[in-house]
Amino acid sequence: MSKKIQWFVDGGWVAPDTTDQTIEIYNPTTEELIGTVPANTAEDVDRAVQSAKAAFRTWSQTTYPERATYLRKLRDGLAARAEEIASAITADVGTPLRIATRIQAALPVTDIETYIELLEAGIGDSRVGNSVVVAEPIGVVAAITPWNYPLHQITAKLAPALAAGCTVVLKPSEVAPMVIEHLGEALIEAGLPAGVVNIVHGYGSEAGEALVTHHDVDAVSFTGSVAAGARVAALAAASIKKVTLELGGKSANVVLADADLKTAVKVGVSNAFLNSGQTCIAWTRLLVPANRHDEAVELAVNVAEAMTVGDPADPGTKLGPLVSAAQRDRVRAYIDKGIAEGAHLATGGVTVPDGIDKGFFVAPTIFANVDPDSTIAQEEIFGPVLSILPYVDEEQALEIANGTNYGLHGCVWSADPARAEDFARRMRTGQVDVNGAPHNPRAPFGGYKHSGVGREFGREGLLEFQEIKSIQL
Repeated sequence: MSKKIQWFVDGGWVAPDTTDQTIEIYNPTTEELIGTVPANTAEDVDRAVQSAKAAFRTWSQTTYPERATYLRKLRDGLAARAEEIASAITADVGTPLRIATRIQAALPVTDIETYIELLEAGIGDSRVGNSVVVAEPIGVVAAITPWNYPLHQITAKLAPALAAGCTVVLKPSEVAPMVIEHLGEALIEAGLPAGVVNIVHGYGSEAGEALVTHHDVDAVSFTGSVAAGARVAALAAASIKKVTLELGGKSANVVLADADLKTAVKVGVSNAFLNSGQTCIAWTRLLVPANRHDEAVELAVNVAEAMTVGDPADPGTKLGPLVSAAQRDRVRAYIDKGIAEGAHLATGGVTVPDGIDKGFFVAPTIFANVDPDSTIAQEEIFGPVLSILPYVDEEQALEIANGTNYGLHGCVWSADPARAEDFARRMRTGQVDVNGAPHNPRAPFGGYKHSGVGREFGREGLLEFQEIKSIQL
């Protein structure tokens, strides 16, 4: 059954009065129509921004305990809807249901808890000599989010912006917006004042650009591709807006010579193929000692070929479809490019996985003996494709790991934790996991180089939505 999702302004759902055009949303597993959202116009965006601007006058003056109370209600509302949220994202993105439940529905709750904790701990003024240093809300925030983790990427921006005292106009991706129904209901249930959060739909070329260039928007927080991020930054520069960008990655998983190769490869392959590889922090380059390359390839192929590909609603499925036909075709083109440039296709490829007769599926694919300068080792593919690269010594491993335009995430494995930490410190990337250490959603997150500007999460994420004022006494 197809759902019709409206846009959200002044504290409730409204039907757009500037256009009757809609965007159709398809289930990537069945290819069936599952819903529509309005293709909001620049006029709709202006209405949402004006609502946020009006609400900022009072919301910015609320106390930290008051904001924490609202965030707590929003957290509870999303937690109560976890099952529905997971199901919506499975249908919309293709994330296997058990992973959608554990990550897609659970992480947004943690995102909000992080800022409840910060507000409760107190983030007041500081003194430097005869100056009082004050952090104030920056104003109206434009939050533009992607489709791969559609609610988590929203709460990663929404929670700190609200905690800082800002109001928000959100534009989720038009590719996978169905979870917005549950977010809107949770916002209403939380009792947030009208205009504090507004949601517009539509294409980046109209709604997105109207939002970024709007004269009453004070800051932009964007997550997406490098090309789109560069466009956002250029547009925002004309009106001197603060911009936070969380962009792509080509993360290296470096296995040092003394590491447990079997564990490193098993964890690494699972990480690379999480959400069918549609994860910006995926470790899509596996770097191994040259004398153990063939062993690593065999281990990786065994892990990949044991993954069940199919209906993401089935509890046994490990790998679901890609989000759209366009994304599937893009990934297939990269696989063809890898073969053409001489990498060895160890498993997978462009053929449809066995037993699949519909949906946007790509088999888990592993390339061996990959040239560090090749296309598949340099560009973000955003699909279930892993490149295995041999190295001669540790210095070459570091050179390869740092040898892309990206710097978002990474991992290093060693039997000696101190050796691994030393290597991690030399990697030019925003986050590094040592020996598969768990993700910490309370630590700052962001990238070097083309992977972005600024940070999300933690105290650093809050600062992205604040202006700093010094008052001399």
